[in-house]
Amino acid sequence: MKAIVVHEVGGPSVLKLEDVPMPEIAPDQVLIKVEAISVNFADIKARQGQYHGVEAGASFTPGLDCAGVITEVGSEVTRFRKGDRVMAFPKEGSYAEYVKTDEALTFAVPDELPIETAAASLTVGITAYNVIRKMARLERGETILIHAAAGGIGSTALQLARIFGAGKIIGTAGSSEKTAMAKEFGADHAINYRTQDFVAIVNELTDGKGADVILDTVGGENFEKSMNCLAPFGRIVSFGHANEGSLPGRIKTTELHSSCRSVLGYSTGTYRKQRPEFLHEAAQEITRLMLEGDLNIVISKRYPLAAAAKAHALIESRKSIGKVLLIP
Repeated sequence: MKAIVVHEVGGPSVLKLEDVPMPEIAPDQVLIKVEAISVNFADIKARQGQYHGVEAGASFTPGLDCAGVITEVGSEVTRFRKGDRVMAFPKEGSYAEYVKTDEALTFAVPDELPIETAAASLTVGITAYNVIRKMARLERGETILIHAAAGGIGSTALQLARIFGAGKIIGTAGSSEKTAMAKEFGADHAINYRTQDFVAIVNELTDGKGADVILDTVGGENFEKSMNCLAPFGRIVSFGHANEGSLPGRIKTTELHSSCRSVLGYSTGTYRKQRPEFLHEAAQEITRLMLEGDLNIVISKRYPLAAAAKAHALIESRKSIGKVLLIP
C-alpha cells in the first residue's frame, strides 16, 4: 500500500509517498481502508520534530485521525464488523491507504454522515467539546474567548460555545478574512490580534471583568496576555503551542489564589494514550450534533495523499480556514 513517510524532520518536502507493508492487526484491532484523512496542526509539529509522542530520529507516518471502512476485524473485537463505516485514531499514523486501530480508539460513523465530514470532525470535535464541556465547564451566560477562532478547532469551538449557551463569544484571528469567518462561525466579536489589542478589547467588552473562559492553543506570550483578561473565577485552558519559536507562557501563582482563577491543561493525544474511554462521550455528542444540523465542520480544501506537502504548506501559511483533508 501507499503511505506518507517522514525519515528526517524538516519542511513539507520531507513528506514522502512510499510503498509500505500492509498493517497486521492484533486481536483487539480493526483494519480500515482509509477514505479521508484529517490534517491537523499537530501533524506539522510532528514533521518538525516538536510533537510529544514522536520518537526523535525515527521514521514515521504522520497523522492523528481518519475515516473509512473496516476490511478486517480482530478476534477480540465486539463493537465492529467488516464493512462498518468508522472514524479512528491510528497509533501508527493516518497518512496511508490502510491503517490499523485499537477498538477503543475507533468510533462508528452513521450512514447519514458523509465520510469526509467524519474524518474532519474527530480531532477538532473531540478537542473542542472536551475543553469547553469537561475542562472549562462553561456555564450558560458566561463570556468565552477563543483564540485561533477561524481554524479547525476554533471554528468548531465557536459553534459549540453557542450550542452550550455562552452569553458572549469572542474570537481572535490573524487577518480580516479570518475575523469575518469567525463571525460566520458564531463569534459575537472578532479581533484581529495582529492589528488590535485583544486584552484591551475583551476587557472593554466585559466592562472590565474579563472573559470567564479562555481557550488558548497559541501559548507563549499569547497565554501571558490572556491572563490579563481572565475574569475572577475564570478558567483558561492551554491545549497547544502554535506560536512557533516563542518561549512557553509563564504564570505567577500569586495571580491565582486571590482571584480564584484556574489554569487547566488538556491534550487529546494524552487521553488517547492513557484514558481512551474519556473520548467516547465527546465523539458521540459531536456526531449527534452534526446529524441534527447544529454543528457544521467546515472543509476548506482537499488534496490527494501524494500532495500532503501542499496541505502542510497551506496550513503553515496561516491562510487555511476550517479543515484540510487528504484523500488516498
